[in-house]
Amino acid sequence: MVRGVYIHIPFCHQICNYCDFNKFFFHNQPVDEYIESLGKEMALWTNDLKEASIETVFIGGGTPTSLSVEQLDRLFTLIHLHIPMKHVVEFTSEANPDELTLEKMQLMRKYGVNRLSMGVQTFDQELLKVLGRTHSNEHVYEVIEYAKQTDFPSISIDLMYGLPNQTMEQWKISLQEAFRLKIPHISAYSLLVEPKTIFYNLLSKGKLSLPGEDLEAEMYSYLMDEMMRNGYSQYEISNFSHNGKESKHNLLYWNNDEYIGFGAGAHGYLKSVRYSNHGPLKKYMDTIEQNEKPIMMQKEVSPVEKMEEEMFLGLRKNEGVSLSRFEQRYGQPLQEVYGNEIEELLEKEFVTIANGFIKLTHRGRFVGNEVFQYFLKS
Repeated sequence: MVRGVYIHIPFCHQICNYCDFNKFFFHNQPVDEYIESLGKEMALWTNDLKEASIETVFIGGGTPTSLSVEQLDRLFTLIHLHIPMKHVVEFTSEANPDELTLEKMQLMRKYGVNRLSMGVQTFDQELLKVLGRTHSNEHVYEVIEYAKQTDFPSISIDLMYGLPNQTMEQWKISLQEAFRLKIPHISAYSLLVEPKTIFYNLLSKGKLSLPGEDLEAEMYSYLMDEMMRNGYSQYEISNFSHNGKESKHNLLYWNNDEYIGFGAGAHGYLKSVRYSNHGPLKKYMDTIEQNEKPIMMQKEVSPVEKMEEEMFLGLRKNEGVSLSRFEQRYGQPLQEVYGNEIEELLEKEFVTIANGFIKLTHRGRFVGNEVFQYFLKS
């Protein structure tokens, strides 16, 4: 049963140095036409949407807030026209702090957006420049003030650590600033240098100095300790929230549930098939004009692959993977399928089994990717 919708807005006024998502520099792009194509694509999925019980809608990018008020109004109109919103409990939009105006936030509230996910990354102005970000700390504080004025129910910010030449002291200051905002959700990710990014090119030329593994681990350890000390519960490797403020949409991914993805380069998963849309705007829009879904690639997920995904996605959550849910979904006890792997991970003290769940230990969180490899057989 499809329970989530993801909508991709691939436009940015500034391309960040670390970003490898499908995105285009806003200037001279067919933005209005793209929004209309999104509406047409949603219409092509009418039958599946009728069968679905949509609980979460997430608008990501790119930068959704790069759109003008008029463009956002049209986007929200199309969403409400084509997506059954009756059961939606969480409606999230990603946002850049320097693009959020009071008017845009009022418009979002009017159409039912009840969660903002804001890309802050760091409160260090020099590091913001290194990342290619254009906002200032003042923009962040301004948005928090707008949120109070518009009764925004929930705000999340993204932070990054392991940044070029970042010191432990800089990381501590960023966290202190984040806690001062008194917001209900914080995500914190270590920098991954991905191919086709400016950082990747610099790294390959020896022009990017990154903190070593030990310092990055120290930053992560400090993050977990400080989050707990400041009243946040860790519910996933990189995500922390006040009680009840977890990202319901992202939990769909980690619970290996089904969702539909709309937009250029968007991904979806339904009826045991994972698919991705065409990334180039022209190809995406031309395919829709021919009354066809703009799917570039689709792959049926085998029963073995489903079990693998259940493990490496589910182990990201602090609660871990439910033994009863695994057996119910796949018809086999988890220990029967992965007995040897689990035994070895228990010996290394990377996982533990308690109260019907297998989950990462504190130690295991530092080597999550190594643990996930144990379950990749296919």
